[in-house]
Amino acid sequence: MFEKLALMEQKYEEISAKLSDPDIISDNKLYTQLMKEFKNMTPIIEKYREYKKAQSDFDEAKELLETGGIDKEFKEMAQAEYEDSREKMDTCTQELKVLLLPKDPNDDKSVIIEIRGGAGGEEASLFANSLYRMYTMYAETMGWKQEVLSANPTELGGFKEISFSIEGDGAYSRLKYESGVHRVQRVPETESQGRIHTSTVTVAVLVEADEVELEINPTDLKIDYFRASGAGGQHINKTESAVRITYLPTNTVVECQDERSQHKNKDKAMKILRSRIYEAMQEEQDAKIASERKMQVGTGDRSERIRTYNYPQGRLTDHRIGLTIYRLEDILNGNLDEVFDALATADQAAKLASQEA
Repeated sequence: MFEKLALMEQKYEEISAKLSDPDIISDNKLYTQLMKEFKNMTPIIEKYREYKKAQSDFDEAKELLETGGIDKEFKEMAQAEYEDSREKMDTCTQELKVLLLPKDPNDDKSVIIEIRGGAGGEEASLFANSLYRMYTMYAETMGWKQEVLSANPTELGGFKEISFSIEGDGAYSRLKYESGVHRVQRVPETESQGRIHTSTVTVAVLVEADEVELEINPTDLKIDYFRASGAGGQHINKTESAVRITYLPTNTVVECQDERSQHKNKDKAMKILRSRIYEAMQEEQDAKIASERKMQVGTGDRSERIRTYNYPQGRLTDHRIGLTIYRLEDILNGNLDEVFDALATADQAAKLASQEA
């Protein structure tokens, strides 16, 4: 590992020098590429240099202790330095192992989240709205931008389904563990009898794929235009502004009717379609990877029950890692960092264990 780190430090210094070169600064594409590489390497190199400093202190203290002939007070100082630096080296080694884990190439990307009411009828639709609110409040605290792409609201203020984008650096790295079945246990808002019901909502987190990454052949698309249904005023219902796009190779269908403009609806539908196709390609690639190298916490199986939100007890439980938190209202208000940090840590631990096995 340390031979690899020494070579990486050498490359890091070379990139640093290149970033000061006027010829490279004038080449916007190359400069951006090098700056991204430099930024990704920085935390690793900083931690490696911490390790080297601790190693130097350790070697110096060890040499003093082995030389002998030093007074008691100085020997105690050298012994303390010896133990502290050894502990620092061990800590840095473990942190470097985590930093050197293969990075998910999608981590820096934006996402599209699709939420669908499952078992529980109107109560599931209302909870779908609660989850939508939770994710958008979290996005707001992170300074990310969110936009509704497609929605099928209910009369009581819920969503049968809703798709929305969250744009911002690192959005996927934080939200990728949310795919799966979310279960809610509460007295339904739709009745007053006081009985606790269990409902489910399905969440899918898709990487937002752009046109450069995924080129779709126009001949593989069937595009239908129709009049929007539901509320929206006379204009939206009198013009064929709604769009349905079918990707013929996989028969994937996306509809969008939220906007008055046919063009805007088509753009939003294409954004969702690209991300669904990209996800299918990713799943196909993952299936080819040996099971011990796959993500252990789970980032994609929508049939997996991942979490329970118990309102009477104010409790959230993530079943994948055995996490229980008694701050449900706080979490539903978008304070999700404790949950996301625990999932990321568990995932890193699983990856380290599979590497060392």
